[in-house]
Amino acid sequence: MKGLKRQLLIGAALVVVLAGVAGGVYGTRLKTVASIRRITSYDSGYNLYRMNVAYDYRLDDVIASGIADDQSLIDATMAEALPFLPLRLKAPNFGCSAFSVKSADGDALMGRNYDFKNNTSAMLVYATPKDGYKSVAFAALDNVMANAPDQSLKAKLSCLAAPFVCLDGVNEKGVSIAVLTLDSPPTRQHTGKPVIATTLAIRLVLDKAATTAEAVKLLEAYDMFATSGRDYHFYITDATGDGRVVEFDCLDEKRPLVATPMRAITNFYALYKDKVLPYQKNGVFGHGRERYDTIEKILTEHENNVTPQIAWKALIGASQAPKEEDVTSNTQWSVLYNNTQLTAEIAIRRDWQTVHSYSLKTNELQ
Repeated sequence: MKGLKRQLLIGAALVVVLAGVAGGVYGTRLKTVASIRRITSYDSGYNLYRMNVAYDYRLDDVIASGIADDQSLIDATMAEALPFLPLRLKAPNFGCSAFSVKSADGDALMGRNYDFKNNTSAMLVYATPKDGYKSVAFAALDNVMANAPDQSLKAKLSCLAAPFVCLDGVNEKGVSIAVLTLDSPPTRQHTGKPVIATTLAIRLVLDKAATTAEAVKLLEAYDMFATSGRDYHFYITDATGDGRVVEFDCLDEKRPLVATPMRAITNFYALYKDKVLPYQKNGVFGHGRERYDTIEKILTEHENNVTPQIAWKALIGASQAPKEEDVTSNTQWSVLYNNTQLTAEIAIRRDWQTVHSYSLKTNELQ
C-alpha cells in the first residue's frame, strides 16, 4: 500500500510538472535537470556530478520569506527550487579545512577539504544569475537526498535545490567561500535585520560579492541563523588573496560578526586561536588545531614558493579518514580554487590520483 501511495504521489507530481511546463514554470527547471551529468564511476556509488542552473532563482525572495528555523528554511528553498512538488530536503551538516595562499606565479589559491562522516556524492553547480556573478560551487547531494541523480526523475528534481545548499565555491570576480562547522552553540542573531541561513549566505556571497571586503559587508546586513543545530564560520578570500574567517563571537551573547584575517582555518575559532590545542576538543572554541598546524607547516616550509602541487600537499595532509564518532571526519571532496585564473581542481573521497580540472571561464570540466 505504501508503495502504491508513493507511485501515485510521484505520478501526481509529474502531472503538476507537465502543467507547469505548459505555463512556463518548469521549462528552465527541466532544462537544468537535463544538464545533469555523472563525471565519475566509483564502485561505492558516491560520485561527482555536474549541473548547469538554467532557471532564474530568486535568492532575495527566499531570504524575504522569513526564516525562523530549519523547517522554514527548507520550505522557502523548496518553494523556490521546486514549486508545487512534494519533495523533501534536509538541513545540511559539514566539517572541513580551508586555506588561502599566493602561488609562486602570483595567483591567489584557496584550498578546501569538505569533511563529513556520512558519505555523499558531490554536485558541481554552475550558476549564472540574472542580477549576479556567475559561479561554480559544490553541493553535497546527500543533503537533497539524491546521491544518484542519474537513477530517477525524483532525484534529478531534488537537485534543483542544489544552488541553495552549496558548501563552497568561487565566482567570476575571484571571490571564494567555504563553510566550516564549530563546537559552539548555534548562532541566532536578533538585531532586527533580515535573517539569512548558513548556506543562503554562501549563495549571497557568490552571487553578489566582488571582494572579500564586500562579502563581509554583505553578511553584516543580515542576522545569521545557523542551521541543523550546529554552529559555523565562513572562510572567504578573493583574487588579491585577502583571506578572512567570518564568525560570530561565542563569548558575546549578541554573537556579533567578526572577520579575522587568517591564512588557514579548520573547526576552531580564529578569534580564539590561542585557546585551542591540537588533538582534543576545546569546549566552545572548537577543534582541529592539528589540521591547521599541518597546513601552516607545509605552507611555511614553501614560503613565497607555493605551487599548486604544494597546495595539494597541504590538502592531503589535512584530509581525514572516516571516524564514526567524529562528525567532521571523512573527507568527501577536496578542491583547489584558483581565484585569479578562475579554475578549480577537484578530487573526490581522497582519490588523489584522479583530479578533475574545471574552468569557470568556459564552464568546461576535464
